[in-house]
Amino acid sequence: MASAAYAELLARLDGVRALGVELGLDRMRRALARLGDPQARFTAVQIAGTNGKGSTAAMTEAVLRAAGLRTGLYSSPHLSRFTERIRIAGREVEGDRLAALDRLVVATEVPLTYFEVATALAFLAMAEAGVEVAVLETGLGGRLDAVTTCVPCATAITSIGLDHTGYLGTTLPEIAGEKAGIMKPGVPCFVGPVPAAAGDALERAAAAVGAPLYQARREAFSMPTFPIALAGAHQRQNAALAVVLARMAGRRLGRMIDDAALASGLAGVRWPGRCERVGDDLLFDCAHNEDGARALAAALAELAPGRRVALAVSIVDDKDPAGMLAALAPVAAAVVTTRSDNPRALPAAALAAVAARFFGDVTACEDPGAALVEARRRAGPGGLVVVCGSMFLVGMLRARVLGESVDPVPTSDPVDRQRTSISST
Repeated sequence: MASAAYAELLARLDGVRALGVELGLDRMRRALARLGDPQARFTAVQIAGTNGKGSTAAMTEAVLRAAGLRTGLYSSPHLSRFTERIRIAGREVEGDRLAALDRLVVATEVPLTYFEVATALAFLAMAEAGVEVAVLETGLGGRLDAVTTCVPCATAITSIGLDHTGYLGTTLPEIAGEKAGIMKPGVPCFVGPVPAAAGDALERAAAAVGAPLYQARREAFSMPTFPIALAGAHQRQNAALAVVLARMAGRRLGRMIDDAALASGLAGVRWPGRCERVGDDLLFDCAHNEDGARALAAALAELAPGRRVALAVSIVDDKDPAGMLAALAPVAAAVVTTRSDNPRALPAAALAAVAARFFGDVTACEDPGAALVEARRRAGPGGLVVVCGSMFLVGMLRARVLGESVDPVPTSDPVDRQRTSISST
């Protein structure tokens, strides 16, 4: 049960969330200055990207922690609890501690958005805990994202795809330009596999800001030969970025990241809801766009050869359900469409109509719990159920299956709200 102080913090976050998204760095910079610039008290690496940034961040942190460094990890969104976003030395920061720190944030009298409050809390918690190196996942885009107020020794962009087009632009070069906003003069930026048009845009942005740029399409990033706990071939590419980021952070701190730390970190990393197996017949994956669905399909071909796969799927209304379902059709035999508790989730019947274009076995079931039961029935003995399409669906069903605690006031990043504005700074 949540304490009164933590419940108050969640209620405040929910109230701030109702204001929507207002991208820009001015408010964040003012608030951080009044808080004593906690983000300047630790070394940081910042990671952006359409897909893969969370997994890359988790692997980077795991390697650095295995090397004996005191780490912080900031990620978003969360699955079940707001405290999942902020971890010190691999452990969630307690809700009461964040509630106490939030009083400092409120005292700045700067009207911060939901994500800005969360980021300020992360910086404060990490500075207070004596973190040596923080691994920071960008929330949305990069140029105007609150995390970009950090002081990085290295940055990375994992991938570029069409997502959040209402905020970041409708073309790959436009989206690449927004994500390139994490680049800083003299700070090396490492880029995973991206389309040529996006890569060209990143090169122009890096030259303009004076950031050394290393792209997978031009550089030979060393793929780790160690076993990786996260499933899927795409994770090897993310791991390659994690290795170079960890080594850059270690170099800044005068600590060598040796093979033992790499092997231990990559083998021990945990990242819930990403190709996560629960028992023999259930897999959770947060794939929520077309590129993510393709990566999931490739992983399933490797993880479940010869097994009958049934999907339990919910998708929000700003995604491309046809593109996602088409990508998954070659590896799944049945689909049960449902609706998460997110206000933007498509109705199960509407999603089923799209699924029927790609699957012969489609069932609509509005209740997520009942949908999971039906998907298990459709998979049959020896089959595999894959819950995917939405982090919201994965979060709610994963918590039910595993009996994990959930916040009494559910909050999430307010990209579904009406108020959205973008400033230039």
